[in-house]
Amino acid sequence: MERTRAGIGEHGFLSDCHTAALTGPDGAIVWMCAPAFDGSAPFAGLLDPERGGSWSLEVDGARPERRAYLDGTLVLESLWRGPGGEVAVLDLMPLRRDGGRTGLYREGFLLRMVECRSGTATVRSRVAARPDFGRARPAWKREDGNLREASGLSLSGTPDPWIDDDGDVEWRTTLSEGETAFLALDHLEGERSIDAREARDLLEETVTAWREWSARCDYEGVGAEHVHRSALVLRGLLHEETGGLIAAPTTSLPEWPGGERNWDYRYVWHRDAALVVLAFMRLGYTEEAGHYLHFLLSMCGEPRGWIAPVQTIRREEPPEEEELDHLSGYAGSRPVRVGNNAYGQHQLDVYGHILDAALYYQEVTGDLSEEELDQLLTVVEVAVDLWREPDEGVWEVRADRRHWTNSKVYAWICLDRGIRLVRLTGREEKVPLDRWRAERDAIRAEVLERGYDSEAGSFIRYYGSSRVDGSLLRIPLLGFLDGDDPRVKGTLDQVDAELGEAGFLVHRYDTDATDDGLDSPEGAFLLCSYDMVSALTLAGRREEARRRFEELCGRVGPLGLQSEQMTADGTMLGNFPQSFTHLALIEAAMNLEYAQDAEALHAWVDRRGPEDDEDDEDGRRGGRRR
Repeated sequence: MERTRAGIGEHGFLSDCHTAALTGPDGAIVWMCAPAFDGSAPFAGLLDPERGGSWSLEVDGARPERRAYLDGTLVLESLWRGPGGEVAVLDLMPLRRDGGRTGLYREGFLLRMVECRSGTATVRSRVAARPDFGRARPAWKREDGNLREASGLSLSGTPDPWIDDDGDVEWRTTLSEGETAFLALDHLEGERSIDAREARDLLEETVTAWREWSARCDYEGVGAEHVHRSALVLRGLLHEETGGLIAAPTTSLPEWPGGERNWDYRYVWHRDAALVVLAFMRLGYTEEAGHYLHFLLSMCGEPRGWIAPVQTIRREEPPEEEELDHLSGYAGSRPVRVGNNAYGQHQLDVYGHILDAALYYQEVTGDLSEEELDQLLTVVEVAVDLWREPDEGVWEVRADRRHWTNSKVYAWICLDRGIRLVRLTGREEKVPLDRWRAERDAIRAEVLERGYDSEAGSFIRYYGSSRVDGSLLRIPLLGFLDGDDPRVKGTLDQVDAELGEAGFLVHRYDTDATDDGLDSPEGAFLLCSYDMVSALTLAGRREEARRRFEELCGRVGPLGLQSEQMTADGTMLGNFPQSFTHLALIEAAMNLEYAQDAEALHAWVDRRGPEDDEDDEDGRRGGRRR
C-alpha cells in the first residue's frame, strides 16, 4: 500500500502502562519507545517515514475500512475489507491483573493478532526497525527460533518471520475463514517467544484487565463516551511502577506544521497534579489518584528553595535537550528534540497544584502519612519565600521571567490549601499559621490590584501587561473568585475576544504579541478551550458552555483521542494523545453535568471533601470565598 502522511489525530494509541505505541490509519506502527515511555525509539516513522522506522501490516487487495477500540479497552481493532473477504487486525500491548489488586502489569510485548473472518486473505508485514531514533541500522539474527535484534528486541510469530536482503524482517501468511496468525515483539527482555495459544491468552487477559478497570467508573453524565475514553487514555499514560503520569507519549509533534515549537513531552509535569488527582478521584479511581500523589510528594523530599516543574517517570531530571538533525520531523517540522530543559525553570504555580491535589485527596481519604504531611508544610514554606519573585509561568516562556497573574493565583492556592490542610489534620502548632494567613491575604490583594485592569474590566496575563492569556480562565475554577463575579465575566469576554477562534477554540496567548523566545505560530490550545467550557458553566452561561463542549468533542476522531492543540477545521497539532487535554475534558464534562446542582458544583470547585461542611474561622464555607 502506498503510504501517505496521516494527520496527528488519525493515529491510534496503545499502552501497557510502561510504554506506548502509535498506529497509523494504514495499519503501520509508526512510533514506539522501549522499554519505557521515555526510552529510545526503534519505530520513529512518525517523525521521518524514511529514516525513522515502522512496522507495516497489509492485507492484499484490501483496505482498512474501520478502526475502533474494543469497548472499555486500549485494544485497537482494524477491519480490512476487499473482494476476497474480511480480516480483523487486533493491535495491543498486553497486560494482566495481579490477583485481587487493582494494578495493570505489563507483559513486555507489542502483539499483532490477525483473524480472517470471511473468505481468504494474504497478509504481509515488514518490521523496519531503526534503533535509537533511526541512528542505527537493525542487526537481526536468528537464535533459538526467534529473530533477535542487537538493541534488545525479539520477534516471534506464526508462521515464522524471516530476514530479507535489506536486513529488515518480512512475514507473510494466507488465511482462510476462521484462521488466525500473530506477530509478537518482545521489547522488554529481548529473548522471549510465545506460541499461538499464548498469544490468544494474552489478548483475552488484556481485554479482561482493561474492561475490569473501566467498569470501576460508573459516570453516565454529559459526554460520558468521551469521559470514559479519556480515563482510559490517562490510565495508559500513568506509569504502573512509579505512579507518574506523562504529559504525552511522543516528542516533537509540531504545534504548527513546519514550525519550531516541537518539544519532548514524555515526562511528568507537576502542573497537571491537581487535575490528575481530582479527575481520577471524581471518577472513582482513588487508588490511581493516590499512586500519582505519592509519586508527586516523593519529589518534594527534603526542604529546598525550589521544586522542579518536571521529572522523568523514574523521579530523575530529564536529559538535556538534544536535536536529532538526521530526522526530517513530522511534516518537515524541525528541530526534532529529545530531552527537555524545562527542569531548570522556576514555575511558581507548581506549589499550588501540589497543595490543591493533596488537600482534596486528604479530605476524601485521610490517607496521607505524617511524613508526607510534613513535606507538604515544607512546600508551603517555599511558596511563602518565593511568591514575590518573577517566574517563567505555566507556559514555560523562554524569555525574561515575569510576574504572571496565574502564578500568583496558584501561590494563593498553595497558602489557602495549606492552611486548610493544617486545620484538617490538627497540625496548627507545627506551622506559623498567622504568617501564612497574612501571606495568603497579601497575595490575594496584590493579584486584585496588579493582576486586574479595571479599565478593561479583565485580569491580565502578567503585571503591567495589557493582554490576557488562557490561564486566567482557571481563576473561577479554583475558587479564587466566584464564577459570576463581574471581574471573572469580564475576563471570559476578553479572553474570547483576544484569543478565541471559530466560536469554540481558545489560544493560550497571542504568539505575535508575545516574546516567548520563539518565532512561529501555534494552534488553539485544547486545555484552554475546555477550561472556557468550565468557566462559562460557573458563570451561568450553560447553553454556550454546552455548545462549545459539543463543538470540541464533535471534532474528535472516531478513536476519541485528543492532542495538545487544534485548528478550526479539527486538525490536531502537538504531542498526542495529550494528558492535560483529556483531564480538562473530564473537568468540563462533569461541571456541565452538575451545573443544575449549584451546591455540588461549588463543592467541587472549592475542593470540599464530604465532611467539609462548616464555616471556618477564615470566613469560608468549605473553602469558598464569600
